[in-house]
Amino acid sequence: MGRWILRTIVALGIVGVIAFAACQLLPERFAVNVPIRNALFGTPGKPPAPGLLGTRVRAAEGLSVGLFAELPRARALRPTPTGDLLASVPREGRVVLLERDADGDGRSDGVRELLSGLNRPHGMDLYEGWLYVAETDAIGRVRFDAAARSVSGPFERVVTGLPGGGNHWTRTIRFGPDGWLYVSVGSSCNVCIEEDPRRAALLRFRPDGSGAETYATGLRNAVGFDWRPDSGELYATDNGRDLLGDDYPPCELDRVVKGGFYGWPHANGDRDPDPDFGEGHEDEIATSIPPAHSFRAHNAPLGIVFLQRPLGARLPRGTAVVALHGSWNRTEKDGYKVVSLQFAPAGKIEERDLLWGFLEGDDVVGRPVDVATGPDGEIYVSDDYAGAVYRITEGEQAEGGAAAAPGERRRADPLAGLDAAEREAASARGADLYEANACFRCHEPARAEAGVVPTPLRGLGERYDVAALAAFLAAPTPPMPLAPLSDAERRDVAVYLLAGSPAAR
Repeated sequence: MGRWILRTIVALGIVGVIAFAACQLLPERFAVNVPIRNALFGTPGKPPAPGLLGTRVRAAEGLSVGLFAELPRARALRPTPTGDLLASVPREGRVVLLERDADGDGRSDGVRELLSGLNRPHGMDLYEGWLYVAETDAIGRVRFDAAARSVSGPFERVVTGLPGGGNHWTRTIRFGPDGWLYVSVGSSCNVCIEEDPRRAALLRFRPDGSGAETYATGLRNAVGFDWRPDSGELYATDNGRDLLGDDYPPCELDRVVKGGFYGWPHANGDRDPDPDFGEGHEDEIATSIPPAHSFRAHNAPLGIVFLQRPLGARLPRGTAVVALHGSWNRTEKDGYKVVSLQFAPAGKIEERDLLWGFLEGDDVVGRPVDVATGPDGEIYVSDDYAGAVYRITEGEQAEGGAAAAPGERRRADPLAGLDAAEREAASARGADLYEANACFRCHEPARAEAGVVPTPLRGLGERYDVAALAAFLAAPTPPMPLAPLSDAERRDVAVYLLAGSPAAR
């Protein structure tokens, strides 16, 4: 044991010397400046001390951040219909479930292991009663009961033979609005001509694994992707190549279309020829699709999620939230935060800091990986450096690093401006519409349709007023159907729900 420890210390010392030399003595393009043990071995640190949450690690104005769970090496996140949170731990071959915060203390109520022994599981999604999990070389599924918080039956691999390992071994999966299963496969290298055309691409399959298609190419490492609400456009984060200097090339947000080519390895950024692989590929470069938005070089954007409902005044529906894992190939570290992307009507995208403070000077206390949203609009952030999952909520920062409890986040009366008679009349009309459209089948446990996991509507008044909830009902989040209601009828239903319908209690 003593020899093993000594060898480990020596190896880390050698790595440290090499990193220091690369950063300080060699040209800028060879800089290695990253928490070494974490980058090489996935060695987790510790979550930031409670006193740092809200002081050093801070959320944007009007929001608070708390430590939701401690989970070493946590990577991808996926919410369940009942408010729990799935998390993958690739380096341990596990998928776990973080129980929702039912007691209101800001922390997960427990951790349950769902799967183990997998080959670097990363991305996950839920579809028609199945939990799908992407391993580095396959995609499997198992029956999942969200209400019971359990899996059953065998883990069956519906896609096998994916190119595994390499520089970029994580696989992210999501089911699209079209019912197809999308999977991102990163490049095997920093920059090269791939032998397997499925590398540096976005693939898609039918739910049973059949019908394999290459959806888009030239995406060096598109770890995160999601569909923008209302427009249905698909956007993906993409990591630019390394070893070209501190500030080049940019990392990207790409609007992905079927058959699109996004430049790698022949072009970087806005059709800028790559110094190693651009020459002789002018035609491919000319037809490549430039990024919709450029992040700073080496910021390593990973997880992305579009908000289906607003969170506070600064984050409206349709805002994209992106985790920047942070640079390694820069003389000075950069990234290490979570940002929001605001989409202007003219197509311009504005990047704003949402959660920061993981990097201070050269000191790192966290590296955001993935982002997900919960049933109340809260945002979850995984951190594989600190071994933590954070929760961002609306409201003032609570003491001790805890996210504000639901009661502390309650906003003003959502029915303000309506007199008692108007409330009563609108609520009565809304109740009739609620019953006529059988909304109870999906929202009330006592009257839910067989096989349906009901989604309670508690806390609506903390997120919506009448106008905002009526607007949501006009463009609901799938799988919620669009009810055939007029504007006035949607307003009546909103009043009924906000006034305390059975589903909202």
